[in-house]
Amino acid sequence: MDQETLRTRRHARRREIRRRRAVAASALVLAACAVIAAIALGFGGAKTAGDAKTTATERAKGSQQKASSTATSARGTGPRAAAVPILMYHVIAPPPAGAPFPGLYVPPEEFEQQMLALKNAGWHAVTLDQLQANWRTGASLGPGKPIVLSFDNGYQSQYTHALPVLRRLGWVGVENIQLTGLPPSQGGLGQEEIRGLVSAGWELDTQGFTHADLITLDAEQLHYQVAVARQVVQQRYHVPVNWFCYPSGHYDQTVVAEVSAAGYEGSTTVVPGWVRRAEDPYRMHRLRVLGGTSGPQLLELIADTRTSEPAPVSYNGA
Repeated sequence: MDQETLRTRRHARRREIRRRRAVAASALVLAACAVIAAIALGFGGAKTAGDAKTTATERAKGSQQKASSTATSARGTGPRAAAVPILMYHVIAPPPAGAPFPGLYVPPEEFEQQMLALKNAGWHAVTLDQLQANWRTGASLGPGKPIVLSFDNGYQSQYTHALPVLRRLGWVGVENIQLTGLPPSQGGLGQEEIRGLVSAGWELDTQGFTHADLITLDAEQLHYQVAVARQVVQQRYHVPVNWFCYPSGHYDQTVVAEVSAAGYEGSTTVVPGWVRRAEDPYRMHRLRVLGGTSGPQLLELIADTRTSEPAPVSYNGA
């Protein structure tokens, strides 16, 4: 092999070595770029997942804040009423001849005049449940000064005469239903009429089954009149029944303990006066409205008992 041929082969070998090195270098560059891209993509993906997690957290936090705000709004933040009058009615009709307690009969036109007098004086009817919600959470009691209109025993006239008047005013009442002993044939409410009161927004509470004198009963009878009566009203009319009304206002510590044990939030008496937030909820005062009371006289009765000290009274009426 001559020198020229040898020289040519050497140059060719060198060119091949340089070509291979260039290819290898290019491969290394491409591999490095791939690694860098993968790393960048990995960091980008991690950042996106983090952002999603952060967004989800922020959304959850926002939802919690919104729910908390809604709950606070539902609870209310208004002022608590210090004292509220509870009026007590029985029959909204003229007294029949020979009625044993004629004062418990308020004629329909007289009742309407009383309600208009209350409205014109700035009063607004609420239920005991609404009153307690205000005392506990500051829930609004609506426009005007709150007053509770309670109706005892379950006379049919409360549906036929009181309900239309209150409905026109946009007001509601509290019905203290007596479950037996006052059938429709004797002027009592029927079950459909009671449901009508509930549908109209009235609160349904109870006086027990038979308007019994609770302080004379044994433990089993007392439980029946208080606890079982509540269960029956709850099941029959699907209402909470949070308040008991002492028949004829008769009660003692044993009766109070039974009412509390039965799950009632409180109970009403016939002791005249306003009910006050700081007082015993199982001895809530009321103002009995008698027949012959004009609108101005009712306003005077309410005003006169605003600051008076309630005192127990003897009462044997219905």
